[in-house]
Amino acid sequence: MILGRVIGTIWATRKYDSVKNYKMQFVQPINSKEENIGRPIIALDTIGAGPGEIVFYITASEAVIPLDVDMAPVDASIVGIVDSINSEIN
Repeated sequence: MILGRVIGTIWATRKYDSVKNYKMQFVQPINSKEENIGRPIIALDTIGAGPGEIVFYITASEAVIPLDVDMAPVDASIVGIVDSINSEIN
């Protein structure tokens, strides 16, 4: 799982059937210090995250697991909202 911050929402009036009930979010990957790392990605929001929230997401073939379908055109899915981060890493 990867940490990220929701930085925007993507609106689409037409989507593939298996993803039509989910919104899509722009997510900026972050580290445990909440610093940006890498480039923003588009993730399917399976839990209802909002702008500015810290989330964790999964990628690759595992991204379809929360959808309860065998196949879907999904590269990343948000699967949790983070309440707090406590890290010993400097």
